[in-house]
Amino acid sequence: MTSAMMMERAGMGMTGMGMGMGATGMPTGASMPTGQQWMMVPRCTITMEKCPGGMKMVCKSEDKMSATMMQNLCNMMAGGMCSCCMMMNGMMMCCCNMAMGMCKCEMTEDGVCITCTSGDAECCKMIQACCDCMMAMSKAGCVCCVCMNNMPVCCSC
Repeated sequence: MTSAMMMERAGMGMTGMGMGMGATGMPTGASMPTGQQWMMVPRCTITMEKCPGGMKMVCKSEDKMSATMMQNLCNMMAGGMCSCCMMMNGMMMCCCNMAMGMCKCEMTEDGVCITCTSGDAECCKMIQACCDCMMAMSKAGCVCCVCMNNMPVCCSC
């Protein structure tokens, strides 16, 4: 799976906290859960644009396995809140939660199309302001991680 990114869900690893493994296989220095929690997050190309009532994100991958995984993650999380985290050098620069709108996910041939809209004019302005912000940050070099119910479903490469 060459186009999948590894993300550690437990935060920094045990080695990042200055803890090593003892002779018993348990971390030295503190009690930590056994095993690290890793998740494969599909890499894709994300395009964003404003649309009537809100914004639209198209996430597509040339790798068929990554596209299928992205579609399956979106299907599992369907109906949940959509959020986008803009990251640079591993640091979150901005997180836009689309709780003010209704987000729907449609499958495409090579990924997904997520549309976040609201019938309320002020909420629509907020969604479109988030879209402007995320497009500017992407242009400046940030990576976008799209989440459904706080579960990463894809990240731009």
